[in-house]
Order: sequence, then structure tokens, then C-alpha cells
Amino acid sequence: MSGAAFSLNHSKTSTDQLTDRENYPILVFGSGSKFNTSSGTASKQCNRQPWSGKVAKTYTIRDVAKRAGVGIGTVSRVLNNSPSVSEETRQKVLAAIEELNFRPNVLARQLSSGGGMLSIGIITPFFTRPAFVGRLEGIEHELAQTDYDLILYNVETPEQKQNLFRRVPSERRVDGLIIIALYPTDEDVAHFRRSGMPVVLVDAYHPDLPSITIDDEDGGRQAVQHLVSLGHRRIAFISDDLETPFGFRASAQRLRGYHQVLREAGIPTRPEYQKHGQYGRQNAFYLMQELLEVAEPPTAIFSTSDTQALGAMEAIEKLGLRIPDDISVVGYDDIEVATYVGLTTIRQPFYQSGVEGVHLLMQVLEGMEGSSGSIRLPVSLVVRSTTAPPPVELSGRARKERPPLLRPDQG
Repeated sequence: MSGAAFSLNHSKTSTDQLTDRENYPILVFGSGSKFNTSSGTASKQCNRQPWSGKVAKTYTIRDVAKRAGVGIGTVSRVLNNSPSVSEETRQKVLAAIEELNFRPNVLARQLSSGGGMLSIGIITPFFTRPAFVGRLEGIEHELAQTDYDLILYNVETPEQKQNLFRRVPSERRVDGLIIIALYPTDEDVAHFRRSGMPVVLVDAYHPDLPSITIDDEDGGRQAVQHLVSLGHRRIAFISDDLETPFGFRASAQRLRGYHQVLREAGIPTRPEYQKHGQYGRQNAFYLMQELLEVAEPPTAIFSTSDTQALGAMEAIEKLGLRIPDDISVVGYDDIEVATYVGLTTIRQPFYQSGVEGVHLLMQVLEGMEGSSGSIRLPVSLVVRSTTAPPPVELSGRARKERPPLLRPDQG
């Protein structure tokens, strides 16, 4: 969708307003519109988790909504003197405002003055991948309860990333910005501050910006510890490239967890057991075949994504081996298909990270004290049917003649 501009906002933004944004892809979602995956399937509904960070004592529009027993959007409409709010509800909100001694912030002043579209920009790479779809679902769900529209900027190249980092804050088309999985440089952060743009990172980190991070190192530890506890000592690692033009760091953090558990268990690190390649199921298929051809094949695989784990499983089965009887497999992410194939995996809180990212950005917009820190969300091991104790001796079937490789259009 390079260069395309699509508007799904049915309230305030016209496509004419987007004509000067043709240098990068953009999607606009009006408040209340529903974000779905590219396949058209319904969004997976996740249980809302409680706020896990330190909450400042300053009262916010969210506190007013809770006290009055209404949604944030209703409080905004009361502040905006909207006639769509009943008098009974209006009095509840006004009473809550008085009880909490709430002072409307920038958001409230914009609403009451009728000043233009309220919007939150989301900069994300490869937004159709499961990890990014899950985070976007959480973001969309929370923003749908406010008067903010969601403007999505999809990043497909490193050059586009830098263009967006430079242009979006300067143009002031959005009131706040959430950046997913992309690490800004010190220079980028200085630019954000000069432009006065509130920014929150999700699945990324910079010491000078508020962020929601995932404990990926612990995820690596949990995955490998599970395999070690089953008796495995020949444990391989499959991931995407550790160094990418986008600066993704999750796989490297999971690799640290892998190494830590091996050291603690007294298991030597074997370079031939570590395979890295471009993200995707097909590439993982080839990497798995390489692992099965080493002199002493592994009895267990830890893959840093479920997508790659599926490719590894396909290679194992095509070589006539059984999962988990001959080889155990652990993935990472817990995407929907992992349930259907019985994949043991590490569940990371995609949806919750998006929700908490919006919470944190709202605190920043409302000027709350203590809104500049980093909140780390935990991950958890989900044991299914692809892991078991290692076989007494790995069958020689692993080294039999390699079958024809799949073409990408066959996978």
C-alpha cells in the first residue's frame, strides 16, 4: 500500500486533508470504527488487564468518568456542552468534576472550543503481522472510548521510518504519537521534544521517553528452562536476523535468555545450534533442515516467533520425524493458530500492551506526574502438545536424504 491514503473516519476527516501525505501510507480510523486484520477475520477479544504501573494522584478525565459511571467520551461531550447528553447524565459528570476538583487539560480545552479533529498517530512497521495486529487491536479498543481518531502510519522501509519520525511531529496533524517496535535515536527524541509532540513507545525503549516494554529476556528464559526441565540438553535456537535495518531487538533479548539458562544448567553453547534468517515460515523451514543435518541434531527447538516455529515443524514432519517424540518445539507470541496446532509457546501481551500504551499516552497528554517512566509487562509459558522429554537416542531418520525443498508459493 505504498503511498496510498485511505480514510475510514466517518466523522471529521476528508480525503482532501490527506492529499499532502502521499509520501507515506496512512490509514485513518474515526472514533468508534473497528480495526480488523487484513484477512477480514474478527478481532480477538482479550480480557482487559488492570493497570500495572504507578498511578499518580492527579485526577484525570478517566477518574471523572469512573466516578460518574460513564465513558470517557461522555465526559468529553459534557465538557463540550454537547446536546446529545441527557440532563441526568450531565449532572452526574458535573458532580464528579466538582468532587474531584478536576481541572480540564489540553484535551478538554480543545473539546470545549470545538478546535479541529482530535487524533492519535500510530507509527508501526508491517502492521499486518500478528504481533502488530494484536497491539493495534488494544490501541483501537481504548481510543474508541474517547473522542480521538486513530491515524495509522505503516512503515515499510528504514527511510520511511525516518521520514515519519521527522514529519509527523512537525506537521502537528496529531495530538500524540504511539510508536510500536521502532527505537528512536537521541536525535529523534530531541526532535520530538522541540516539536512539543507527546510520544509513547510500545515494545520499544528510550530512557527519555515513556514506554511499554515486554520482558523478552525472561520469555527466552522461560522457554529454554521448560525444555531443560524436561531433560533436553541439545537445544537449538531459530530467530529472525539479530541485526535489521529497523533495529528490532526482541530476538536478541530472547537469545540472551536462552544463553542464560544454558549457562545456569551447565550446557555448552553450540554455535551450530543457533540459526538466524529473514522473518517468515519458509525461511524457518530451511533453517530447521540445516539443524537436522548437523552431526548431532538437536532434540528441542526454541523459535522466537510462532510463525517461525510453524516452519520448523513443517520441516521436521517432512523429514519423517515426530513432534514431540523425536523433537520438541517451543514458539513465541501465542498467536491464534498456535492453539490449533497445539504449539507450546510463550504468550506475550499484545493486546494489553496496546491498551497500556494508550493509558500512558493519555496520562502524558493530561500532564500527570509520573507519566514518564517505563512499564514492563510480563510474559508467560503456555504448555501444549509440542514438548516432551527427549528421546533416548535421536533416530537416524534425521539425516536421511533431504527431500525437495518447498518453493515459497507452496508454503
